[in-house]
Amino acid sequence: MLHAVIMAGGSGTRFWPASRQLTPKQLLNITGPRTMLQSTYDRLQGLVSSEHVLVLTNEQLTDSVANQIPDLHLEHIVGEPYKRDTAPCIGVAASLVYAADPEGVMIVMPSDHVIEPRAEFHRAVKAGLALIEKQPELIVTFGVRPNYAAESFGYIERGEAIPGEAGTSVFGVQRFREKPSREIAEEYVSSGNFYWNSGIFMWKASTILEALRNFEPEMSGHIANIAAGIGTNNFQQTFTEHFAKIQGKSIDFAVMERYSPIAVLEAPFSWDDVGSWQAIARLIAPDEHGNAVQGPYLPIDSRGMIVRTNDDHLVVTIGMEDTIVVHTSDATLVAPKSEEERVREVVKQLVELGYTRYL
Repeated sequence: MLHAVIMAGGSGTRFWPASRQLTPKQLLNITGPRTMLQSTYDRLQGLVSSEHVLVLTNEQLTDSVANQIPDLHLEHIVGEPYKRDTAPCIGVAASLVYAADPEGVMIVMPSDHVIEPRAEFHRAVKAGLALIEKQPELIVTFGVRPNYAAESFGYIERGEAIPGEAGTSVFGVQRFREKPSREIAEEYVSSGNFYWNSGIFMWKASTILEALRNFEPEMSGHIANIAAGIGTNNFQQTFTEHFAKIQGKSIDFAVMERYSPIAVLEAPFSWDDVGSWQAIARLIAPDEHGNAVQGPYLPIDSRGMIVRTNDDHLVVTIGMEDTIVVHTSDATLVAPKSEEERVREVVKQLVELGYTRYL
C-alpha cells in the first residue's frame, strides 16, 4: 500500500520577513490562495488516503499544521523535538509506516514545492510504484529536466535507460551532484544527461530502514529505540530522548549518494522548489515590465521588480530595477535580486541583536 510522508519542518529563512519561526514558508500562501503545505496535501488527493498520510514537522508547529489540514488525524502529525535534518526525519517516518504496514511503500516529499499538473504527478507516482513492485529493493527518485543553469538545485546524473511504464522515461543513477557553480551548471544542462534533484523519493519502508542500518548504524540504533515505543504511552518521551542523541544528516549524504540500485524517473510535471523570493517571478505572470507582484503596487519607471505586500498597504517604486520589496505589518525588506541569498544574514543578525519579535 502507498503511504505519503510530507516533511514540513523547515524554517524558510530566505523568505523573511513573511516567513517567521511560528509561520514558516510552508505555512504561508506564497504562490496562491492555499498555503504551500495545504497545496502539497491537496496534491495527494485521489492518490493516497488521508489515513496513510504523515506530516513530520517542528514540535512548535503541530497545532498550526493541524489547523491547516483539519481532516488529517492528529496522530499523523509528528512533531520533531529537535532539528536533525532529513535522514532522521525519514527514518522515524519509515518506522511509523512499517509498524502499520510492513510491506508499505512510501513517497517522501517536501512541503514547499509547486508541482503541476496534479494528474501528471499522480501518473509519475504510479509509475514509480510499478517499478518498486517489480524490484522491491529499488529506490526511485524524480528528476526534473532543467531549463536553465540553476545554481541553487542539486543535480542527478543519469545512467542507462531502464524499462518503465509506457509514457515515462526511467534511468539508472550515475551520481548525485551538489549545488554547482554557474559554469558547471551550464555544462550539466548542455550535456543533456543531468536532472534537477526534486528531493522527492519513493521506497519501501523496509528498504530505507535497512539502508540506514547499513550506512548509518548509530543513527539507525536511535531510530530503532524510537520505533520500539510506537503504540505505547511513553512514545513521546522515548522519541524526545533518543532523537536528541542523533547526529543530524541529510538523506542525500546518509543514503542516496551511497545506495544501489536507484532509478531516476524523469518528471512529466513542472516543478519548482520555491527556494527564495525570486521563485515568485517564475511562478507569477509578470507585467509588461517584468514586475512580479502580490498586493497593491504602483511602479513608476521600474522594471524586473518582485513585490509582495499586504492588501491594505500600497508599495510605490520610482526608477528601480531588479529589486525585491517585501512588506509585512512589522518589517519591510528591500534588496537587490543579486543579494537575495543574504536574507539569511538578516535572520542571523536579528538573533544576535536579540530582536526576537521580528523572528
